[in-house]
Amino acid sequence: MSASSLRIVRLGFGLLGLLAVSYQFYASTSRPGFNPVNYFSYFTILSNLFLALVLLITASSNKMFQRATSVRGAAALYMTITGIVYFVLLRGLEESLQTPIPWVNTVLHYVMPLVGLLDWLLVRSTVRLSRNQLVSWLLFPLLYLIYSLVRGNLTDFYPYPFLNVSKQGPLIVTVICLIIMFAFIIVGSLLRWLNNRRHHEI
Repeated sequence: MSASSLRIVRLGFGLLGLLAVSYQFYASTSRPGFNPVNYFSYFTILSNLFLALVLLITASSNKMFQRATSVRGAAALYMTITGIVYFVLLRGLEESLQTPIPWVNTVLHYVMPLVGLLDWLLVRSTVRLSRNQLVSWLLFPLLYLIYSLVRGNLTDFYPYPFLNVSKQGPLIVTVICLIIMFAFIIVGSLLRWLNNRRHHEI
């Protein structure tokens, strides 16, 4: 696939991600008790917005694509974990996840995670990534976890059932969070290794 074709594909999927998030937000505003802060407190929404913006930015030029290697890696990591966690823990909970519209749920939980991962796996970068960049990828999930637990304690709103300390108990929440953070480290390390391995092959 040519560079121009890849930019068109990134542009298309970037716009699709923004459309899905925006359409669900607009549709939700008519629902009783809708809280926009709650809507943007889901990791799924934030990670999809992040990937969509990364795709749109890197679609502008090949130079920008190469400069954004670390950011692309972060987006691929977040979306891969989004897809895994949804598939393993959250399927069937679309109403509580605020993605009840079938096509929106499909885009946010299936299509975009696959796009983020494939964009990383199939399109080579010439930039080698350091361990510090891997650590930087983990900062956002960690801050998100802290935000969700602190805000949940104050408002009694937890975006995901496994974060609900009042219902699950601190021990179960701690164990699940540690497992998910371990998954972030493993998947992030694998994505970094694959990038650096391809770097030597170029």
